[in-house]
Amino acid sequence: MTFSLVARDATGALGAAICSSSPAVAARCVHLADGIGAVNSQNVTDPRLGPAVLDQLRGGRSATEALGTVTGGTPFIDHRQLLVVDDRGRAAVHSGQRALGVFGHAVGDGVAAGGNMLASAEIPQLMVDAFSAATGDLELRLMAAVRAAIDAGGEAGPVHSAGLSVVRDAGWRVTDLRVDWTDGAPIEELGRLLEVWLPQRDDYVTRGLDPTTAPSYGVPGDE
Repeated sequence: MTFSLVARDATGALGAAICSSSPAVAARCVHLADGIGAVNSQNVTDPRLGPAVLDQLRGGRSATEALGTVTGGTPFIDHRQLLVVDDRGRAAVHSGQRALGVFGHAVGDGVAAGGNMLASAEIPQLMVDAFSAATGDLELRLMAAVRAAIDAGGEAGPVHSAGLSVVRDAGWRVTDLRVDWTDGAPIEELGRLLEVWLPQRDDYVTRGLDPTTAPSYGVPGDE
């Protein structure tokens, strides 16, 4: 019921994008830690697994080592999918054999993609290829990947929710956009949100870190 990717770019930013037929998918499945890694925990989702993998990464383990530790000691792991990228861009994936429908995963340089209940098994690789070919901010590259998935058929059924999040040296998610439910096209709605947000993103980071150097808010009373 979900397809997604996690990624790191050359600046060290870490992020994830996700789309699903289930409501509020990003709230349950996306786990990021600035300078540590990105993890998506999906397919009959256990939200505890993302933080568990991040804890392993904080202990100095690679993506593969962290994933192996968690999957090796977790019950019902055959029901789960996990995608991991660490702070050096190393990627690892787990797709349990009891994942739903057509499922699969793919990895590339600094990126891991996966999904279940897919329209076709090629979609994770198409996401990796689209991410690798895209340029610009990490948010734009993540969006290119999920759009490629939608263009290739996405899930076997309709999708209703989506999310895109990025951490980058600030200590919080500098981008955290969600469409928790729509009967329309959540990726297109997410894209419109990103168009509004991205030009303002860095101003909000500056306001958080040092409001004395921040640009004007553009609201009454801020002259």
